[in-house]
Amino acid sequence: MRGIPPVTTPQRRGDAVAAPARRIPWSREALVSWADRQAGAVLVLPAVLVILVLSIFPLLFSLYLSLSRFQPVAGGFRIHFVGLLNYRKLLLGSEQEHFLGRIGELGFGGWLAFVVLAAIGLVLLWRSLRTGPLSVSRIAGHTVVAVAGLLALWLAIRTVVATGGRPGTLVVTWAYVFGGVALQFLVGLLLAALCAQQLPGRRFFRVVFLLPMMITPVGVAYTFRMLTDTGKGPFAPLANWLGYANVSWVNDPWGARIAVMIGDLWQWTPFMFIVLLAALESQSPEPIEAAIVDGANRWQIFWHITLPQIGPVASTVILIRLIEAFKIFDMPNVLTGGGPGTATESLTLHAYVLWRSLDYGTSAAVAYSLLFVVTFVGIAYVRLVHRRLTEAL
Repeated sequence: MRGIPPVTTPQRRGDAVAAPARRIPWSREALVSWADRQAGAVLVLPAVLVILVLSIFPLLFSLYLSLSRFQPVAGGFRIHFVGLLNYRKLLLGSEQEHFLGRIGELGFGGWLAFVVLAAIGLVLLWRSLRTGPLSVSRIAGHTVVAVAGLLALWLAIRTVVATGGRPGTLVVTWAYVFGGVALQFLVGLLLAALCAQQLPGRRFFRVVFLLPMMITPVGVAYTFRMLTDTGKGPFAPLANWLGYANVSWVNDPWGARIAVMIGDLWQWTPFMFIVLLAALESQSPEPIEAAIVDGANRWQIFWHITLPQIGPVASTVILIRLIEAFKIFDMPNVLTGGGPGTATESLTLHAYVLWRSLDYGTSAAVAYSLLFVVTFVGIAYVRLVHRRLTEAL
């Protein structure tokens, strides 16, 4: 009948009531799978935190310190924020002659050397720019490198070649880095090429050439300090016979710098040697055999086949040594004490001297200046040299 609701059958006792299915968000299998995925991050996290505390925090604090002035007071110390005054002190203030050097007057020969070297550098940069596609970032990067290179060349010539000039710790560090690394690479490549030949006794010399690298830098510095002593050193009889007894060749500024570079050369040439020897022995023999069949001589094979094959390895080892050489400290500190005067003082030794005199702000500014220089040189080297050699292989 209309208006009467339909009669429903009553549910009998014992019938199960259908309950809505409840969704469990985390099952045991899901929890185990999530824990397995996060195990790597959990195990690595303590090491990451330790690295952040021991490296990032000192880096940021030293940056703040380079922008501040540290003042000891009764019962403690006081730090005043002074902005860029510490950097201004290095570039234009009382530490300018110590940091940059004394600017001398250039003659005709000095200007000629500057023009010739600048022209060579600009030609090399132009050739590097033409090897790849032109872009705004690439042109801007090469322009920055060219301007910085010209300024560095101008500073080096005005403080080294010019009359009345005296190089500061920045230019002295450049001499240690570029001059020392170039000599280490050439000597290491020569020794590696000799030991790669089938010569008698090559295994013995491979071991002997590695010994200097096993000695601590302080030990090497004290060794060369003894060797350069013409009064009581092992070469004193020879110096006496030649008429140079009691004459120290480290009293001359460039003699002292050369002594530091020789000590650094003796210690770090084995690093170049072992890496270049491994590269020479792992090169492919087929191109060399084909060149011999075509009548090429040893020099042609070495210049056109061997060097291109070991180019990426050689570029990498040079980059490592460039970065490491900027931190030279033990050799000038122990061998010459930075003297005569400040002639052999590197940037790291300069920062150490300022730190010992409690000028922590200027010391941090010198350290950050070194960081900027190393970063710029490393990036420029990778973009201009290392990447080209790697892509050309």
